[in-house]
Amino acid sequence: MTSVRPLIPPPRILLPVVCAALAAGCASVPQQPSPPPDAAALTIVAEIALQRGDCKTAAETYAKAAQIASAPVAHRASEVGLACEDLPAAWISAQRWRSLAPQSRDAQAMYAAVALKLYRIADARAAVKAFLSAPPPPAASAPHRHEGGTLAAPDSADSGVADLAALLLEESDPPEVFAALNGLIDTAGASPARLTLLGELALEGYDARSAERYALRAVGESPGNLQANRLLARIYVVLGEPSKAIAAARGLMREDPRRGMFELAEVYQDLGRVEDAHQELERLRATDAPRAEIDRRLAVLAYESGDLQEAQQRFAGLAEKGEADESTLMYLSDIAAREGDAAAALAGYGKLADSSLGLQAREKAAALLLTSHHPDTALTLLKEYARQHPEEEVDLTVAEAQLLGDHGQGDAALKLLDAGLRAHPQHPSLEYERAIILEQAGRVSESVQGLQRLLAQRPGDPTLLNALGYTLADHDMELPRAEALIRRALGQMPDNPAVLDSLGWVRLRRGDAAGALPPLERAYDISHDAQIAAHWGQALWAAGRQEAARKIWAEALARNPDSKSLRAVVARFIPNAK
Repeated sequence: MTSVRPLIPPPRILLPVVCAALAAGCASVPQQPSPPPDAAALTIVAEIALQRGDCKTAAETYAKAAQIASAPVAHRASEVGLACEDLPAAWISAQRWRSLAPQSRDAQAMYAAVALKLYRIADARAAVKAFLSAPPPPAASAPHRHEGGTLAAPDSADSGVADLAALLLEESDPPEVFAALNGLIDTAGASPARLTLLGELALEGYDARSAERYALRAVGESPGNLQANRLLARIYVVLGEPSKAIAAARGLMREDPRRGMFELAEVYQDLGRVEDAHQELERLRATDAPRAEIDRRLAVLAYESGDLQEAQQRFAGLAEKGEADESTLMYLSDIAAREGDAAAALAGYGKLADSSLGLQAREKAAALLLTSHHPDTALTLLKEYARQHPEEEVDLTVAEAQLLGDHGQGDAALKLLDAGLRAHPQHPSLEYERAIILEQAGRVSESVQGLQRLLAQRPGDPTLLNALGYTLADHDMELPRAEALIRRALGQMPDNPAVLDSLGWVRLRRGDAAGALPPLERAYDISHDAQIAAHWGQALWAAGRQEAARKIWAEALARNPDSKSLRAVVARFIPNAK
């Protein structure tokens, strides 16, 4: 799930309400009887709770106030509920605000955002439809701001759609956002920008064919459009059509030689054609392409293909020339970790602890410390970050639980998640992670029950359909049902490599090695994930193609030498492998 937005200060419009309530309460002889200031008193209690860091009380108290107050209070209540990740309270408040302000685009957008987090797709789509038909704000109003920058002014033709998409993406993942927007936005005569936005959402939502339709229309409207052509090349990579991907990249380079100079190298890299990507980058040295960027891309290419020595030399060379950025230091730290130099890795991650990559660096440092049996120090790194970023509490709880679970501390992870659920009741991210940790701890029946409860609350959620189907398949339980669940998920996300992997795995579990191979191969082509490689190799082995399995495993181990699951599979099939 995406992280939440920071809490915002109370709107000025509430101040007269609060002041009036206080004045009424303090007057010794009021001229006229006044109703009890219930709503105003509740807002005061809620704001005090916020100041004290008690988000749960603030969200729940504001939700109560919203039911007896005006639209501004319901507005504030919705924002607090969502920012506090108290989804039951946010949903109550968003419904109230929408009922009080049915013509408000902001109310419709908030309702849609909360509905999506609860996977109430039909409700979200109804709010999106109302948002699109509501009167736009005055042309003179200021642009809306969201994380990631300022969007276009709301009076432009496409800004309303972009603004809504930005808000929804802050709160939910692209598959959910695409499900909410798909088919509702008018594309007749749409601009290339709008078509490209929809194509991006479709691709990030794992529906490459829908993305292709949008991208082709955008390119047809504007043949030289950089974003649309770049999107088209990525789509063809996902669809497994390399010749079209390469042609799109070459076309973009011709149309926009300056901004598109690295497109072909990127496509080769995405296709897994390492030598072709390397040659293309070296060819660019004879052009006016920036040398530092060429060296950086060559370093990343070497790292991703498992050549740590070349990657380290190239990244170190950038650092010596003063051309290193935060990502360069992260790569150098990762290389040190993979080569067993924990001290150097921890030193590098420490330098990044308060950077834009701070959370990622802290998570990696914590994993190293847990491995070396320093749990208190490890978790302190995350807790320090949590104190600095209270708006990311749920994501940080999940991250900490994952670390504990991955290092055999399932009981501690479950205790942490249970505490998180007391603060954020019914939060799907916490409930989902709890089910995953239960499975890791060998409590499979409880894990299945947890996933089934979640799916009952979020019917049709493809992530849950896949998780439940895969868990059943992985433990040889109810295999026909497992496959049916996975196929339902794939119907919604046909290009999701995790779901394609699940389909291949369940087919293999059902004794159909030949049927398992196509989805597993496609999944690996899209993501090059170590777990997918483990499954694909097993299917190849079962189909009598042992040499092909060895080759896949060797390539995957070069990319992911620290994958415990992949190493365990290789050791089982090839006991003497090094």
